[in-house]
Amino acid sequence: MSQKVQEFNDYRAKMNDKILAGDNKIIKRIFNLDTNAFKEGHLPEKTKELLGLVASAVLRCDDCIAYHLETAHKKGVTKEEMMETMSIATLVGGTILIPHLRRAVEFWDAIDEDN
Repeated sequence: MSQKVQEFNDYRAKMNDKILAGDNKIIKRIFNLDTNAFKEGHLPEKTKELLGLVASAVLRCDDCIAYHLETAHKKGVTKEEMMETMSIATLVGGTILIPHLRRAVEFWDAIDEDN
């Protein structure tokens, strides 16, 4: 796994553990709701990850973008599918997303170099 991807995952896991150790019922419910929302349902998990990617890009959350990129990759999303998804996000969100698009492509390449 590339160092960039490993550092992201390590930090995310460490901080999630720390947050959840606080035993806040509302935060735990939000985390659980997020987990359950992306499970297979009427929409396939792959589609849900791409929807999450668009929403995260439009909201300009680089951590969220990275998370959805990695999860989408694990669900079998191709680079072409990812780029088409990010093109929709950029259309919806506007040119302010271009720096996030650059970081998304950089992170995707880091994920892809392991495969």
